[in-house]
Amino acid sequence: MKLLIGENIKRMRRERDLTQEEIASHLGISFQSISKWERGVSLR
Repeated sequence: MKLLIGENIKRMRRERDLTQEEIASHLGISFQSISKWERGVSLR
């Protein structure tokens, strides 16, 4: 089973016209984390 978490984050972020920085700020994490999730580099 392939995890599509990063793809879902990216799709939903774009649907809402939000940047990685905006999402990261809301979650209290770095925008680099969002980028890694979207690219499938890290799920932590």
